[in-house]
Amino acid sequence: MTLRFTPTGIDGTWIVDTEPFADDRGAFARIFSLSDFRKLGLETGWRQISASSNFVRGTLRGPHFQRGDRSEVKLVRCERGSIFDVVVDLRPSSPSFGTYVSLELSEANRRAVYVPKGCAHGFMTLEDDSVVNYFISEDFDAAASSGLLWCDEEVGIEWPFAPVRISEKDSRLPRLADLRAARDPGVFPGV
Repeated sequence: MTLRFTPTGIDGTWIVDTEPFADDRGAFARIFSLSDFRKLGLETGWRQISASSNFVRGTLRGPHFQRGDRSEVKLVRCERGSIFDVVVDLRPSSPSFGTYVSLELSEANRRAVYVPKGCAHGFMTLEDDSVVNYFISEDFDAAASSGLLWCDEEVGIEWPFAPVRISEKDSRLPRLADLRAARDPGVFPGV
């Protein structure tokens, strides 16, 4: 029962797969291992573990991040249902700045994604009643909370379909060009 880590096109973003043990009782899978994460130099000091319940297929959340010294690492997995998950690189010095990776996280594939500091994270539910769990390295700080407009043409996220539910706050998030134009070094996470 080990974890498998696969790098993505964004440095520091990892797909984390479990290898469950199954028998006639069901299955058992390790979803976190301190030693496995430490071997790769990944965050292990989770300050919060949160869950997002999403009632309707097509619910979109984010992409969100926390700014400046409140920048956070997330380990995200879908406990029930399935989601189209997105990580956007917002680190100005990164070769993949302004690009994204996407993957499906689901109850069936037991996959997780490790989101490093300086990246925004968001998702769209692919099924009704999807539940998403987050391990988070920082406490939530409303003053540092921000995000990126889900339909920013510059980033060009190819969502599987148009969202049917999105919060008013998320529908008014800034575009990448707006974040750059702010010229505030605290706007970009991890800077």
